[in-house]
Amino acid sequence: MLDFFTIFSKGGILLWCFNGVGLGDLELRSFTPAVNTFIKAVLLQEKSSSSFEVGSLAMKYRLDNEFELVFVVGYQKMLPLMYLDKLLDECQLRFRDKFNNDLKEKNFFHSEVYSNFSMDFDKILRAVETSSSKAQQSGREMRTFDKSAKSQKTIASIYENSNSSVSNNNSNKKIDTTPKDQPDPGLDEETRMKNLQKLAMKGKKTEKLKSPKAEKAEKVGKKNTTWDPIRFGGRGATGEEAKNLERGPKSPKPGSGNDQEDLQLRQYVPDSRVIGHSANIAELDAHDDDEEYELASEKKSASSGGLWSSLSSLVGSKSLSRNDINPVISKMQDHLISKNVASDVAVKLCESVAAKLEGKVMGTFSSIHRTVKDTLTESLMSLLIPKRRVDILRDVVTSKKAGRPYVVTFCGVNGVGKSTNLAKICFWLTENNCRVLIAACDTFRAGAVEQLRTHVRRLNSLHPAQNGLQSVELYEKGYGKDAAGIAMEAINYARTSKIDVVLVDTAGRMQDNEPLMRALAKLIAVNDPDLVLFVGEALVGNEAVDQLVKFNAALADNSSSSNPHLIDGIVLTKFDTIDDKVGSAISMTYITGQPIIFVGTGQTYTDLKNLNAKAVVQALMK
Repeated sequence: MLDFFTIFSKGGILLWCFNGVGLGDLELRSFTPAVNTFIKAVLLQEKSSSSFEVGSLAMKYRLDNEFELVFVVGYQKMLPLMYLDKLLDECQLRFRDKFNNDLKEKNFFHSEVYSNFSMDFDKILRAVETSSSKAQQSGREMRTFDKSAKSQKTIASIYENSNSSVSNNNSNKKIDTTPKDQPDPGLDEETRMKNLQKLAMKGKKTEKLKSPKAEKAEKVGKKNTTWDPIRFGGRGATGEEAKNLERGPKSPKPGSGNDQEDLQLRQYVPDSRVIGHSANIAELDAHDDDEEYELASEKKSASSGGLWSSLSSLVGSKSLSRNDINPVISKMQDHLISKNVASDVAVKLCESVAAKLEGKVMGTFSSIHRTVKDTLTESLMSLLIPKRRVDILRDVVTSKKAGRPYVVTFCGVNGVGKSTNLAKICFWLTENNCRVLIAACDTFRAGAVEQLRTHVRRLNSLHPAQNGLQSVELYEKGYGKDAAGIAMEAINYARTSKIDVVLVDTAGRMQDNEPLMRALAKLIAVNDPDLVLFVGEALVGNEAVDQLVKFNAALADNSSSSNPHLIDGIVLTKFDTIDDKVGSAISMTYITGQPIIFVGTGQTYTDLKNLNAKAVVQALMK
């Protein structure tokens, strides 16, 4: 039983709708949020999927790209309706003819034009239901015993088969009738005796002469360095001269300060002129001249026989079919996977592009590969451009007016650089005149608190205290404590101390570690941070999908709320190590639907940038 069937244009005009049995206007309105969710999650984000589920409701759809129509059928997902695909195909064929005639007659979507389609729909629905029930009954019809192969077996046939198999086995065996005690007549007596002597010699082992062991040399300890006496006027270097010639590490002079700390500080901030001038974050570099870049890429692909070579067939004013698109789509899919896009994401992206182009009418001088490439570029751009803009500085000001700190929680797997990128974001916040409190909630990894303490000391040396208030503070309670409790105490301390931002550092954990995932879900559920950032590497491919899916699943499963707090944004680290293999940015954004807020491009505090969607897509389509 169907709940509803609706037909609307991609421009948002409702053309025709079917109400299920017993559904009135009030009940039909209850499906409006589900259809809106379907439009936002599937059509606008161009995600290809045969069905879409919202609660207990499931939906299937068809796209008619020639007339820009969408056919959607809704039903209860626990009902095994096998005829929906055929129903959608038949309705699409019938309705598009009426729609084409309507365009020719210039009726322009009057509601009474399609009111008679309800009669056609009832006929189509009855026909597909009848054919489906007949197919199911014929598939479930059981054979009688007389029709089975087992009924043909009798005792006589079994006996005959067994005798025939035995005779066949005996016929395959060759019987050696040569007596065992008689020698081979082909050998004479002399040859036979030589063979016996060789056989006897094989049993004897030849003795090997052992070489005498060399005497072990006595171990000589480390000798002091002796300097050339000729260089120093006939005598060896002594005293201050020998000390200056030593190349080992020198102990610092008392009272000269900690030289090692200053050296590391210069490594984290190589240019002191950036201090006080890093309030704005730059974007990733993109090609300035798009036309020059495209011409160069086309020349390169034509000369090297790359992705788009030999695919420049021209189509003259006809609608594209799957047979026209599939050769280009398969090449495109392999290209995306080679650029580190997860295989599942690459398949779904290519399927959405094929569904978007199927039935589209091409121009006379338009090539298939250029059309497919442009469509994929548009899809990638719309995917990377965030649906909602995350403005941290604006949200910090809003929270400050409300009298509470702005809380950001960092999570991710081991070794992706959570603490380092937390320090980069902290430096950027202090450049924007924000007081920051770092909550050391990584009570699991040895050295985690000491690492944050070092970052706090360096950041405070870059931004000295004003009016007795430090720009960055650290809240830590040591190791082995409850991370959720430490985060709560840190937030309360920041509220009483009027600190602007709280950055919560959590322990790195693998997505399959259930106890640690429960602890992370507890920390987020108890403290309800304003922003949950997932820190991921740009080096991963298929692993990124597994990490994000299981992190979101753990946050949802271990939350008692009906609306659990999931991942709000992504910080992509080690972006400077991947060259043009930027596919992980596509995979992470596609899985979560959340924006990439920051990109880490180095080891210094200033190596933090915003994602430039144009630069990523250009690198991906090279």
